[in-house]
Amino acid sequence: MRTRFDSLLSEMIQTRQKVHEMCRQFSRSPSKGNLKRLKSIFAHCGENVFIEAGFHCDYGHKISLGDRVFINLNCTILDAGQVIIGNDTLIGPNVQILAVTHDVDPQLRLEKHNYANDVIIGRNVWLAAGVIISPGVSIGDNSVIGAGSVVTKDVEANSLYLGHPAVKVKTI
Repeated sequence: MRTRFDSLLSEMIQTRQKVHEMCRQFSRSPSKGNLKRLKSIFAHCGENVFIEAGFHCDYGHKISLGDRVFINLNCTILDAGQVIIGNDTLIGPNVQILAVTHDVDPQLRLEKHNYANDVIIGRNVWLAAGVIISPGVSIGDNSVIGAGSVVTKDVEANSLYLGHPAVKVKTI
């Protein structure tokens, strides 16, 4: 569901600045203490979650990670909307998960509206290197998204998707 919000409100800016600094600290020194602080801002962080350096998010409190989630280097999650990632999901390096969008109409875009649009990623999903997940997308359990793919529509469970835009290649 797409919900309008104002990212320029002072409390939103302050939250982003605080979270961005926390992400920078973790990237400079991915120690257990900095990882623990980073995980503490999430809505939910399951057991045995591993996050590599280079992780970036905007707010943190809208991210829910299941158990045994692995997030590789340089992951960006723009979490204006809810981002829910299921148990045992693998996120490759340089993956972008985007739960925010803007107006397409050029006149409306001048008004600088932001829209939160939730992203749901099922259990045991593998997002290979460089995948981009567009706002509002759901990815079914046990699916694989091939390297460099751009996911613009929902993904069926137990499926392999590839390309730009990503299309179903086969059932797995």
